[in-house]
Amino acid sequence: MTIRLPIDTRAIKGFLAAQEGEALYHLAAEASGLGPCLEVGSYCGKSTIYLAAACKLTNSVLFAVDHHRGSEEHQRGEEYHDPELFDDQIQMMDSFGNFRANIRAAALDDWVVPIVASSSVAARCWNTPLGLVFIDGSHSLEAAMADYRSWPRHIVPGGYLAIHDIFPDPAYGGQAPYDIYKLALASAQFELVETVDTLGILRRL
Repeated sequence: MTIRLPIDTRAIKGFLAAQEGEALYHLAAEASGLGPCLEVGSYCGKSTIYLAAACKLTNSVLFAVDHHRGSEEHQRGEEYHDPELFDDQIQMMDSFGNFRANIRAAALDDWVVPIVASSSVAARCWNTPLGLVFIDGSHSLEAAMADYRSWPRHIVPGGYLAIHDIFPDPAYGGQAPYDIYKLALASAQFELVETVDTLGILRRL
């Protein structure tokens, strides 16, 4: 399948490699036929555009869950802090304006449903079955475990769970995403489909 993105995602702030984005596009193109898709951790919308452009093919939607206050590593003094996303007036990080501008530029407003809340709050009363869940939120163990407890249970049989930033070797990155990836595999509810760079893709049995 040829990937048709409405804008060039290389200019969008984010940490998703191009080959990972392409894998998400193909995955969402299939999974959105089973049910709507959902991502945890939208940041400025790079992954959102790959996923939503694929959802558009089936006239489905992508729920984009993010409080837009940044993860631990985005805060002042941390490795991935971006001063351009820091709101001096409220003294907090805020990526939502940048996110909305990128979705608008891509003309994908009708296929993206932003949910500006923490993952746990958004999941509290969630009942909609999902074709795909993409987890790319905060990388603390507490947050990753909360994402894992909240969302994969809503994936329909045959649907997909994708987890970003899987680093089996701790020398290359944090272990929380890898820990929930291992939990999913050990649960007997998911089977491994493939890995693309640091992206793990699993199918719900």
